[in-house]
Amino acid sequence: MDYAVQIGQAPLPKWMTEMARPREFNEKQALLQAMRVFWGKGYEATSLADLLAATGLSKSSLYETFGSKRELFLNAFELYREERMRSLRRYLTSQPTSYASIEAFFRMVVEQAREEDRPFGCMSCNEAIELSPHDAEVQQIIERDFVGIENALADAIERGKQDGSIPPSKDSRKMARALTVTHQGLQVMARSRVGLERLDDALSVILDAVR
Repeated sequence: MDYAVQIGQAPLPKWMTEMARPREFNEKQALLQAMRVFWGKGYEATSLADLLAATGLSKSSLYETFGSKRELFLNAFELYREERMRSLRRYLTSQPTSYASIEAFFRMVVEQAREEDRPFGCMSCNEAIELSPHDAEVQQIIERDFVGIENALADAIERGKQDGSIPPSKDSRKMARALTVTHQGLQVMARSRVGLERLDDALSVILDAVR
C-alpha cells in the first residue's frame, strides 16, 4: 500500500481527534486536514495535490485563504503545537501525584509508538530533522516548542517535590531537559519503526532517575 494512503487512513491520536469533533467547515478544519498531511509525509514530500485533496479546497481558494504552501505549513504546524501542548499539560496533571502524571504521559507515548496504524511520530521532532538544519525560521519555532515542553515538565517536577512523589534534591531543570530529550528520542524510534522493543527499558531508566 502506498505510504501516503496509509497516512491518510491512519487514525489521529485521541487528543487531536477530540479537537476535530464535527463543526461547521472553517479555516481551522482545513488547517487540521493540511496538518495531517504535513505530519504524515513531511513538508518537502507534500504536494499541492495532496493538500487540495485533504482540505477539499480549490487551488484558488487554498491560496486565497492561506497564501503559499509554506504559510499553510507554518499555520498547520502552529495548530499542532498548540493542541499538543494543551494535551501535555492535561497529562501532567491527570494523576494523584506529579510523578504518576509524568509516568502516565510517557507510557502513553510508548503505547502509541507501538501502534502500527499510526506512523506519525511527533511533528515537531519530524520537522526538527527535516527542516530545522537549513531553515532558520523553523529552527526558532522548534526551539520554542522544545522549551515549552521542558518548562511544562519542569513545572511538573516542582509539583512532585511539593506532593512528595519526587525527591526535593532533584534538579528540576536538568531532569526536565533529560525528559525532553527522552521524549524526542522515543518519537524518532516511533517514526522509524525500528527498535521499538527497546522503549520500555529506556523509559524505565529515565523514570527511575526522576524519583
